[in-house]
Amino acid sequence: MRTGLIVPSSNTVMEPDFHRVLPQALLSTTRIFLEDVTREAELRMLSEDLPHAIRLIRTTAPDVVVFGCTSAGSLGTLQHDRALARQIAEETGAIAVTIMRAVLDQLTALLPRQLAILTPYEPELTASVAASVAEGGFPAIHVAGMGIRENLRIGRVSPAEIVAFAESQLDGLRPDALFLSCTNWRSVEALDILRSRLGIPVIASNQCAIDAVRRLFNTRN
Repeated sequence: MRTGLIVPSSNTVMEPDFHRVLPQALLSTTRIFLEDVTREAELRMLSEDLPHAIRLIRTTAPDVVVFGCTSAGSLGTLQHDRALARQIAEETGAIAVTIMRAVLDQLTALLPRQLAILTPYEPELTASVAASVAEGGFPAIHVAGMGIRENLRIGRVSPAEIVAFAESQLDGLRPDALFLSCTNWRSVEALDILRSRLGIPVIASNQCAIDAVRRLFNTRN
């Protein structure tokens, strides 16, 4: 199954995650310009670069296209995220997967009552992601971000630093699930350690997207 990725230009994590976990996927990537992870920069990315990126990825004849930016999908209501998926699907003829939809699908399977959300972002985008997840039916009891603006810096945060951040943020709390938001955060590599130490389900943006593509792959076969 041919999988297309549309990712911010400064994302250095999503492709390695996909190649490592889904080596059988025929993966093609196109990029949309982004250096700083801010609301203004992401809105500009969507309006200026996304239409051209969709035209480019269409030429690979993908079966599924993943829009690989969690926070950009949360810049409005969930209708905004659905509109992104519809735009991609209509112009490529492929099944469109957004991170927010993939995350909400996994939360629907888990049905957490005491969700925690952690991000590498500054407060505005951290709150934006939490608001979208809450609109989807899963309000969080704790939300926190690392406060990083430069996307390259986000990609350089080590899995050990993510584990330490999560443990410090959740100390004294009793969440029953944890969502690690951002496709450029090395959170997939931290999942096993966090699940073992916290004893709760832990999901991450790239893991949710990979699982969504895997399910589509299995239905095709």
